Amino acid sequence: MEKKKVRKDLNDKRNMRRTIVLLVLFLLLGGVAAWYLSMDRASEKSTVAGADREFAVEDISRIHRIFLARRDGVTTDLRRGDDGYWTVNGEGRANPRVMSSLLDAIKRVRMMYKPPEAAEESMVSELATHGVKVELYDASGDKIKGYYVGGAGPGEFGTFMILEDAEQPYVVELPYWDGNVSVRYSYAGDEWRDKALFRAEPEDIRSLSIAYPKQKNQSFRLTANGGDYEIEPYYDITPAINRTVQPGKVQAFLSNYDAVIAEAFRNNYKKQDSVRQQIPFSIITLVDTQGDTTQATFYPVVEEDKYYQDPESGEYVKKQIDFERYFVDLNGKDFLQIQQQAIQEIFWGYPSFFEEAGQLQ
Repeated sequence: MEKKKVRKDLNDKRNMRRTIVLLVLFLLLGGVAAWYLSMDRASEKSTVAGADREFAVEDISRIHRIFLARRDGVTTDLRRGDDGYWTVNGEGRANPRVMSSLLDAIKRVRMMYKPPEAAEESMVSELATHGVKVELYDASGDKIKGYYVGGAGPGEFGTFMILEDAEQPYVVELPYWDGNVSVRYSYAGDEWRDKALFRAEPEDIRSLSIAYPKQKNQSFRLTANGGDYEIEPYYDITPAINRTVQPGKVQAFLSNYDAVIAEAFRNNYKKQDSVRQQIPFSIITLVDTQGDTTQATFYPVVEEDKYYQDPESGEYVKKQIDFERYFVDLNGKDFLQIQQQAIQEIFWGYPSFFEEAGQLQ
């Protein structure tokens, strides 16, 4: 009996130890499984939360179309051409500086902070009411990303932004730049357009003529002829100059046409018709090697007579203010304004190529 009791006690102890070991293993395995599942859920949650704040497209070479829609109904369709230049609504080149600013924002925009829940509703309302819808597409026409850009955060720091189909808005910024990011997306109409009157390298110019209606003897027509240039009077009544063209003169003249930039578009100017009825200062016609013609007609912007007080006599004297700007009719389609100092280098006279007469004053 004693032996049986001893054996029973030993068996009970073995069973107890086995049960304890199994229980410990079960708890360990359960703990590991719980930890793994929690980490997996945390990782999934982190991934979802992170996706709704990824606004930037770092490789902007992927972007070939940018469609912008303002809440006031104004839309802008920017497309990258095969030549690398961007166009606006299919009507002409985009302003390089404006596009550079926009693409910089698209590339570098980043989350500044997640707003408090109490502010989210007003942010979403602001984005829905005043935000600009932004859609980015690749060369195949597939959408890369879409988001809304709104107003400024508290104290004008940061800008409201929310990804398309997301629920969480954020306040974003551009590193090392102070200002409202939305200004880079909010241009409209002519503000997006290139203000260049001429953009041509000398070797790309087939012919260029300048007519001065009030100074016919200064008017001329320049034509490329192989590696040489022919220069002749624009008007038949002007005697031809039969002297050799000075070396380098033509290249120096044509180099002024690589970038002639206007001050602003004035397509909304109400007195365009009356300006066009005036005798212009000059008419410049440029034909490139592709056969494309650009014609710019310049009209002086004459200031009205003003009075100033003579410091000695105290009397008010009438003073004529010299014009400092021109209105420009470009190709009969656009009306612009340009400063005198920006274009004084392009106005040469016919004799300037043959003698040291300098530029037309």
